[in-house]
Amino acid sequence: MDTKRSGTLAYGNRVARLRAAGLLCAVAVAGALVTGCGDDNGGGGGGSASPKASEGGKSAVASPTASGKLTEDQTERKALIPKAKITYDKALSAATGAVSGSKPVSAELKRGTGGKPVWETEVATTDGTKSMVTVDAVSGKAAKPRTDSDEDADDKTKLAAWLKKAKVTAQQAAQVATDKKQGTVSSIELDDNDQGKEIWSVDVVTKSDWNKTTYDIDAADKKVLRTHVDRD
Repeated sequence: MDTKRSGTLAYGNRVARLRAAGLLCAVAVAGALVTGCGDDNGGGGGGSASPKASEGGKSAVASPTASGKLTEDQTERKALIPKAKITYDKALSAATGAVSGSKPVSAELKRGTGGKPVWETEVATTDGTKSMVTVDAVSGKAAKPRTDSDEDADDKTKLAAWLKKAKVTAQQAAQVATDKKQGTVSSIELDDNDQGKEIWSVDVVTKSDWNKTTYDIDAADKKVLRTHVDRD
């Protein structure tokens, strides 16, 4: 056996193995360097976001829903509001015009007979006697006023007091609300809150997401007392 040749072959095999091992080390080091490289904020450069960051992105997604679909209420608003050509203030004007000496109490956009949009309004005289007037939200025509058969003497006294104390008009309250949130007034009502303070409760619908934001506005000084966003 040629021992010299065998030694040469063994030496060659060792060199080959060492070179292969060195190449693997170089690849590993390069990979570590790439992984370690990041942007100025410490994030991985070009890598996928961490699970925590991904979850944060999902939680930041606003309505309609996480799937991008509208809820039932949002769908109803989207179908109804664009059909209304008459705004709440014109509806209230038509209603007060139908009842002599009355002041606005409430107006709400609803779906009427045959799916047509209507404003269901309430107006009252200074003694608190309330009348209900349906106003066509397309033509602006007011139907015949109807008296509220459920209103008793105490209700009249309470409503008369609200009308007397309210220094802020429905239009002024609505203006405060739409200054806060640009959108369409779908409902406005003179009421009192849990603290017994007279307020105008104003609903504003935004057409970008069809959410409804309710503002409780002090009927004495136009201060916003409460804000609630309905994303359903």
